[in-house]
Amino acid sequence: MIARTLRGVMKMRRPLPALVCIAVAAALLGAGCAKDAAVRERRPEFHAATTGSAAQSRWVARFRAARARAKAAPLVAVGEYLKAASEASQRLAADLGDTASRDAYNFAVARVLGTIQDAGLDPWTKPLPVPGGFTLSHRRDRRPEWNPARYDFVPADQFDVRGSYVAEQVVKPGVGAPPVAIGRAPNHDFEKNFGMPRTYYGVTAVIRFNNGAAELAFEDPLATEDVQLAGRRMPLAADFTVPLAVLLEQAKPQKMEVSRLLRPEKYAHTARISRLQPYDPNKTVVLVIHGLMDTPATWTPLINALRADETLRRNYQFWFYSYPSGYPYPYSAAILRENLDAARARFPMRKPIVVIGHSMGGCIGRLLITDPGDLVWRDIFGRAPADTPMTPAARRIFTKALLFRNRPEVGRVIFMAAPLRGSGMAVSPLGRIGSSLVRAPEHLLEAGANAVSLMTFQTGDLQMRRIPNSVDTLAPNSRFVRAINKVPMVKGVPVNVISGDRGKGGNKDRTKPQMSDGIVPYWSSHIAEAESEKIVASDHSVHQNREAIAEVARILKKQAAW
Repeated sequence: MIARTLRGVMKMRRPLPALVCIAVAAALLGAGCAKDAAVRERRPEFHAATTGSAAQSRWVARFRAARARAKAAPLVAVGEYLKAASEASQRLAADLGDTASRDAYNFAVARVLGTIQDAGLDPWTKPLPVPGGFTLSHRRDRRPEWNPARYDFVPADQFDVRGSYVAEQVVKPGVGAPPVAIGRAPNHDFEKNFGMPRTYYGVTAVIRFNNGAAELAFEDPLATEDVQLAGRRMPLAADFTVPLAVLLEQAKPQKMEVSRLLRPEKYAHTARISRLQPYDPNKTVVLVIHGLMDTPATWTPLINALRADETLRRNYQFWFYSYPSGYPYPYSAAILRENLDAARARFPMRKPIVVIGHSMGGCIGRLLITDPGDLVWRDIFGRAPADTPMTPAARRIFTKALLFRNRPEVGRVIFMAAPLRGSGMAVSPLGRIGSSLVRAPEHLLEAGANAVSLMTFQTGDLQMRRIPNSVDTLAPNSRFVRAINKVPMVKGVPVNVISGDRGKGGNKDRTKPQMSDGIVPYWSSHIAEAESEKIVASDHSVHQNREAIAEVARILKKQAAW
């Protein structure tokens, strides 16, 4: 992360001295050690589960022969794979514990998909006659987004993945071949539907046979735990990691980490809620919010781990809030409230949502369960909103940021390493240099020029001649931080706290040395009224810590049982 930060700063128009670059790297609060996932394609091989089986010997020979003919005669290869899949499904139906037949079936289905993809075959628009007496078709779905003609399907077993975000490959044993469905074209309506700009989604392919008809169906392993095959109910296979790795490899979100901090106005269009899976009104929304100089990619280890648990898959769906992290976080929270209004109009949220915020994302989450009325406004400006002489533009911005109500759809907030009372790094010399490099959007500068002259400052406040940016609003002596911490969070919404401790000892209060994750001291993240508090051995990347993720799973399971 530090090296990438330096590279990003060095690419700015005006070269900066090396000392300043080092200062920026050290001052960027919330900066984790995020690494992108790396994906490499490989040629999968079928390995017999046991030796000496005549059926497995036939499958191995058939797979080798089919692969040898796949380029010159792809339909012949598909026919051979279908023969193997048909035979294996019948043997598996006779003995659900026959893992060798299950593996052969899955491998054959994956190779059918791979051959279709490589040869450009089209079983989507009309049935495809295949040598060997099969007719390959697909199960139609009324939902247009499930039209397979819109996607390329690459079997997950053709990928090797690596990287700290996908260090553990989470798979579910069962029948079916898990491919990554990659959208052939961008999703032009993704903003309206709170989706992704392009689809990279994990499905599971199943082929059912009936008198020569081979019907290919795609199942969603996040919506379906088992399927009917050859007259028997069987667990559905899934790979939850490879689709995330392919998404990260293709989208390369790490490229925006520094840019969205230093030049937030350029990336204003990236401030939005996104769904990671199709909306299910029967599942609780978990909205995750990243921190400073980060992107939703930082949540990959947590999402990857939680999806391994069937209880969590059945009860929850994951959404992201992404935003340019150079914005002052009250402004980012205002944008989130507008997004929530639009999302509620588009999707019926039948259950209260769970918000999980890391670092500055936790500060944003805190504002969703706070009802300050005009107390914060009066604290900052020393007068009522109606008596504050502001330009219309400034009034619009500060009204959104400071005059708000708690969100009724939020049913729980989990704070992970959240500097609710600020972090000393924001007011350190390095932090002030970092703050000076954040270029505020023009409309905020114009509004701030009017508003800052009206602010009332007290002894010890961080005094500003411009509108505060994200680093400034993380300072313990920020005017906003001091004001918002005078307002209690609303009652009736449970909160949970997960904090990091590097194991260097220290005090839980403000006396030095202080217990800290290296960025956020314990006294800043602690909430006395929290339903639970967990301190894990971790640096600031608490949301990627194994013990912390287990704590999130515990909390979500408890929530699901209510």
